Formats: sequence, C-alpha cells, structure tokens
Amino acid sequence: MAQVIFTLLMLVMLQAVLGFDNLLYISLESKKAPVSEQKRVRRVGILIAIVLRIVLLFVLVSLIKYFQEPFSFLTGHIEDIVDFAFNGHSLIVLAGGGFIIYTAIKEIWHMISTKDLTIDQMATDKGSKSANAVVVSIVVMNLVFSFDSILAAIGLTREIENPTTAFIVMAIAIVISGLLMLVFANKISSFLSKNRMYEVLGLFILFIVGIMLVTEGGHLAHLKIFGNEIVPMSKTTFYFVIAVLVIVDVVQGRYQKKLIKQEITEK
Repeated sequence: MAQVIFTLLMLVMLQAVLGFDNLLYISLESKKAPVSEQKRVRRVGILIAIVLRIVLLFVLVSLIKYFQEPFSFLTGHIEDIVDFAFNGHSLIVLAGGGFIIYTAIKEIWHMISTKDLTIDQMATDKGSKSANAVVVSIVVMNLVFSFDSILAAIGLTREIENPTTAFIVMAIAIVISGLLMLVFANKISSFLSKNRMYEVLGLFILFIVGIMLVTEGGHLAHLKIFGNEIVPMSKTTFYFVIAVLVIVDVVQGRYQKKLIKQEITEK
C-alpha cells in the first residue's frame, strides 16, 4: 500500500512538472476565443482532455508496441543525406511540435506587423476563433503533450505487480493533475491579461516548447541528417533556457522603465 501511495505522489509530481508547457499553451490559446467564453473554454477543454487522457492511457497500455515499433513503409534512407524510421509516437510528437512552432511564429508576427493595435482591437483579434474551435485545439494539443508523461507513468508503475492497480493509480494521477491544471490555467490567463507585456515572453517559451518536441520526435524517428543524429532537447536544458528568457525579460523591462524615467526627468 505504501508503495502505491508513493508511486501516486511521484506520478502527480511528474504530471505537474511535465504539464507546464501544456498549461502555457492552454492559457495563450484560450485568448483566441471570445472574451466571455474564455473561462468556459479552458474548463471544458481540460475536462474533456482528462477523459481522453485516460482513454489514451488505456490505448497505450494495450497497444504500446504499435506506437514504438517503426513503420516499414516509413523506414529508409537517402544515401549520405537522411536516414529515418518513423513510428506512431514520433509522428504524433513531430506534428504537435510543428503546429506549436507555427502557432507561436504566427502570433509573434501578428504582434509586430499590425499597426496601431489598440487594446480593444487586440481583444477583437484574439476572439477571432470560435469557442468550439479553441476547445478542439486545447484537447488535441493536450493529448500530444500527454504522450510522454503517460509513457513515463507506465515506466514508474512497472513495480506494481497488479496491472489493474497500476492503471487505477495512473488514472487517479491524471485526474488530480488535470484538476490542478484547471485551477492554474485560470490564474495564468488572468496574469497574462493584466500583464500583456508577458505575452511575448509566453509565445517565445511556446516556440522553445515546439523546438523541444520536434527534436524529440526526430530522435524517436531515428532521424539522421547528413550523418548527424537528431538529439532531443533535455528537460534540464529546456528549463534553463526558460529561466534565461524570464531573467532577460525582467532585466530589460526594468532597464526600459529606468530609461523612460530618466528621459522624463531630463525634459
């Protein structure tokens, strides 16, 4: 019993740590829905994602070998240029990473290319997608982000002898982490609404998340380009880059305020 409780606590912590990038995506994506629908979108999207995560867990436990083994028709090489052996896991991660990079670049470009962008206009632009479309985006990307955490969870529960008990423990961890995500998604979204300057930082973090997923997908596909193997970005490197981005943003913001104050004083 003690081992089961310890494993459950470890799984909840794992889901919380690995869920940071997912939480950021939910907060930013929900802003594309009409303002009056944003809270509901986050709530519905996360609740549906919790149910689908449990379904995905069942599928992975039952059919894990089909996601890990390379597809014969997607295995091969072009001499001295590229080698590849794509499997189901790698394709899902690559597609998710590519979509996140596209989303981040599109939003950053929108910020710098739109002239005379007022707060009201930004709110209108952000509400350009329907609530249902945003919910679908949140659910799909939640499943993409869930893939690695569920595979890691399966690894952590291997010491539990009873497969049914192991599945129940993983399902409980998914529900707890999902409910925590539900709480913090609203808080992060509220913070970004009150501090709009941090949206740029959030989008660049999202861009790094996309890069991390693409490199991981390339590694899972045993991708080699000109003989060089694609190496996945480690979580340590990811969090270090995030810390640097946050520090740079804070320092730059304070320095900019100091310059503005100095200019006002000189005038």
